Amino acid sequence: MPAPKESLYPADWLKKAEEDFKRVPARIEEGDIEDAAFHLQQGIEKALKGFLLSKGWKLKRIHDLEALLDDAVKYESSLERFREILQYVTGYYLIDRYPAFEVHPSREEVAKAYQQAKPILSLVRREIEAKRA
Repeated sequence: MPAPKESLYPADWLKKAEEDFKRVPARIEEGDIEDAAFHLQQGIEKALKGFLLSKGWKLKRIHDLEALLDDAVKYESSLERFREILQYVTGYYLIDRYPAFEVHPSREEVAKAYQQAKPILSLVRREIEAKRA
């Protein structure tokens, strides 16, 4: 079976980002902190990719949030304020996928990162919705 093509529509990426963000508090409540952390990383990644696609960016297969931020700040300098949290959350992609990691974030760390990252989704939503209007 051939691999499906990824959407190049910013709104599709925003929708998937919102789904990931919604999973974070539920997974924290269930006690599945690794999955909550992974969905937080994925939500931010998809939000940034949607934002970048809305600016004409060529889609890349990349999971490094800081690298995506480097591209995003070229279009919206206010995103720079999220660099520290994105540096931290980038590692969440690895902890749920690879067995080599011994240290896992705590419930409190993931919850705090989620709160700090939520404004990214709001900013991206505004940008993408403004483009469609």
